[in-house]
Amino acid sequence: MPATAQDERLMRQALREAERAYALGEIPIGAVVAFTATGQVIGRGHNQTEQLRDVTAHAEMLALTAAANTLGNKYLHECTLYVTVEPCVMCAGAAAWAQLPRVVFGAAEEKFGYRRHGQLLHPRCELLTGVLAADCAALMQRFFAERRK
Repeated sequence: MPATAQDERLMRQALREAERAYALGEIPIGAVVAFTATGQVIGRGHNQTEQLRDVTAHAEMLALTAAANTLGNKYLHECTLYVTVEPCVMCAGAAAWAQLPRVVFGAAEEKFGYRRHGQLLHPRCELLTGVLAADCAALMQRFFAERRK
Protein backbone atom coordinates (compact mmCIF):
# COMPACT_ATOMS: atom_id res chain seq x y z
CA MET A 1 0.00 0.00 0.00
CA PRO A 2 1.52 3.38 -0.98
CA ALA A 3 1.80 6.28 1.44
CA THR A 4 -1.13 8.67 1.56
CA ALA A 5 -1.01 12.45 1.91
CA GLN A 6 -1.95 11.94 5.58
CA ASP A 7 0.99 9.55 6.04
CA GLU A 8 3.38 12.13 4.62
CA ARG A 9 1.87 14.95 6.71
CA LEU A 10 2.26 12.93 9.90
CA MET A 11 5.77 11.79 9.01
CA ARG A 12 6.68 15.48 8.59
CA GLN A 13 5.47 16.01 12.16
CA ALA A 14 7.68 13.12 13.27
CA LEU A 15 10.57 14.78 11.41
CA ARG A 16 9.93 18.00 13.37
CA GLU A 17 10.23 15.95 16.54
CA ALA A 18 13.50 14.49 15.22
CA GLU A 19 14.78 18.04 14.64
CA ARG A 20 14.04 18.79 18.30
CA ALA A 21 16.19 15.83 19.30
CA TYR A 22 18.93 17.01 16.93
CA ALA A 23 18.90 20.47 18.54
CA LEU A 24 19.44 18.83 21.95
CA GLY A 25 22.36 16.74 20.71
CA GLU A 26 20.26 13.58 20.81
CA ILE A 27 20.16 11.01 18.01
CA PRO A 28 17.54 12.65 15.76
CA ILE A 29 14.61 10.28 15.80
CA GLY A 30 11.06 11.54 16.18
CA ALA A 31 7.70 9.86 16.51
CA VAL A 32 4.02 10.70 16.60
CA VAL A 33 0.96 8.58 17.35
CA ALA A 34 -2.24 9.55 15.59
CA PHE A 35 -5.73 8.18 15.14
CA THR A 36 -5.57 6.17 11.91
CA ALA A 37 -8.95 7.38 10.62
CA THR A 38 -8.60 11.12 11.28
CA GLY A 39 -4.87 11.78 11.59
CA GLN A 40 -5.37 13.59 14.90
CA VAL A 41 -2.09 13.43 16.84
CA ILE A 42 -2.50 12.14 20.40
CA GLY A 43 1.14 11.55 21.31
CA ARG A 44 4.54 12.76 20.22
CA GLY A 45 8.13 12.26 21.25
CA HIS A 46 11.76 12.60 20.29
CA ASN A 47 14.82 10.81 21.60
CA GLN A 48 15.75 12.02 25.08
CA THR A 49 18.09 9.29 26.29
CA GLU A 50 20.88 11.76 27.09
CA GLN A 51 18.63 14.47 28.53
CA LEU A 52 16.80 12.05 30.82
CA ARG A 53 19.75 9.68 31.37
CA ASP A 54 17.37 6.87 30.47
CA VAL A 55 18.17 4.23 27.87
CA THR A 56 14.44 3.63 27.33
CA ALA A 57 13.66 7.27 26.45
CA HIS A 58 13.37 6.57 22.74
CA ALA A 59 11.06 8.69 20.60
CA GLU A 60 8.62 5.83 20.09
CA MET A 61 8.42 4.97 23.79
CA LEU A 62 7.71 8.59 24.71
CA ALA A 63 5.10 8.96 21.96
CA LEU A 64 3.37 5.70 22.95
CA THR A 65 3.29 6.76 26.61
CA ALA A 66 1.87 10.17 25.70
CA ALA A 67 -0.81 8.57 23.50
CA ALA A 68 -1.78 6.06 26.21
CA ASN A 69 -2.03 8.90 28.72
CA THR A 70 -4.19 10.93 26.32
CA LEU A 71 -6.57 7.99 25.84
CA GLY A 72 -6.38 6.69 29.39
CA ASN A 73 -5.75 3.24 27.93
CA LYS A 74 -2.63 1.17 27.28
CA TYR A 75 -4.09 -0.26 24.06
CA LEU A 76 -3.87 1.93 20.97
CA HIS A 77 -6.24 -0.07 18.75
CA GLU A 78 -7.25 2.80 16.48
CA CYS A 79 -3.86 4.44 16.10
CA THR A 80 -0.81 4.55 13.86
CA LEU A 81 2.76 5.08 15.03
CA TYR A 82 4.85 7.27 12.71
CA VAL A 83 8.59 7.18 13.34
CA THR A 84 11.44 8.60 11.30
CA VAL A 85 13.69 5.54 11.63
CA GLU A 86 12.87 1.83 11.86
CA PRO A 87 12.13 1.00 15.51
CA CYS A 88 14.55 -1.01 17.60
CA VAL A 89 13.56 -4.30 19.24
CA MET A 90 12.39 -2.55 22.43
CA CYS A 91 10.19 -0.08 20.59
CA ALA A 92 8.75 -2.71 18.24
CA GLY A 93 7.90 -4.80 21.30
CA ALA A 94 6.18 -1.83 22.93
CA ALA A 95 4.19 -1.22 19.74
CA ALA A 96 3.14 -4.89 19.80
CA TRP A 97 2.09 -4.70 23.45
CA ALA A 98 0.07 -1.55 22.67
CA GLN A 99 -1.62 -3.61 19.93
CA LEU A 100 -1.04 -0.93 17.32
CA PRO A 101 -2.74 -1.89 14.08
CA ARG A 102 -0.34 0.17 11.96
CA VAL A 103 3.29 1.33 12.06
CA VAL A 104 4.85 3.68 9.50
CA PHE A 105 8.55 4.48 9.38
CA GLY A 106 10.85 6.47 7.16
CA ALA A 107 14.45 5.24 7.00
CA ALA A 108 15.49 1.63 7.47
CA GLU A 109 17.97 0.87 10.25
CA GLU A 110 20.26 -1.97 9.20
CA LYS A 111 22.22 -2.18 12.44
CA PHE A 112 19.65 -1.77 15.21
CA GLY A 113 16.28 -2.11 13.44
CA TYR A 114 13.88 -4.73 14.76
CA ARG A 115 13.40 -6.47 11.38
CA ARG A 116 16.80 -8.17 11.77
CA HIS A 117 15.14 -10.22 14.51
CA GLY A 118 11.96 -11.29 12.71
CA GLN A 119 8.39 -10.13 13.01
CA LEU A 120 8.11 -8.43 16.40
CA LEU A 121 5.06 -6.26 15.76
CA HIS A 122 1.54 -7.40 16.60
CA PRO A 123 0.46 -10.14 14.16
CA ARG A 124 -2.33 -7.95 12.75
CA CYS A 125 -0.13 -4.86 12.43
CA GLU A 126 0.19 -3.32 8.98
CA LEU A 127 3.69 -2.00 8.22
CA LEU A 128 4.46 0.81 5.79
CA THR A 129 8.13 1.65 5.20
CA GLY A 130 10.06 4.28 3.31
CA VAL A 131 7.77 7.28 3.90
CA LEU A 132 9.98 10.36 3.38
CA ALA A 133 12.92 7.98 3.77
CA ALA A 134 15.43 10.30 2.10
CA ASP A 135 14.59 13.18 4.46
CA CYS A 136 14.70 10.90 7.51
CA ALA A 137 18.02 9.33 6.49
CA ALA A 138 19.57 12.71 5.62
CA LEU A 139 18.93 14.04 9.13
CA MET A 140 20.59 10.98 10.67
CA GLN A 141 23.55 11.20 8.29
CA ARG A 142 24.03 14.90 9.02
CA PHE A 143 23.96 14.24 12.77
CA PHE A 144 26.56 11.46 12.67
CA ALA A 145 28.79 13.32 10.18
CA GLU A 146 28.92 16.25 12.62
CA ARG A 147 29.67 13.91 15.53
CA ARG A 148 32.65 12.43 13.68
CA LYS A 149 34.27 15.85 13.15
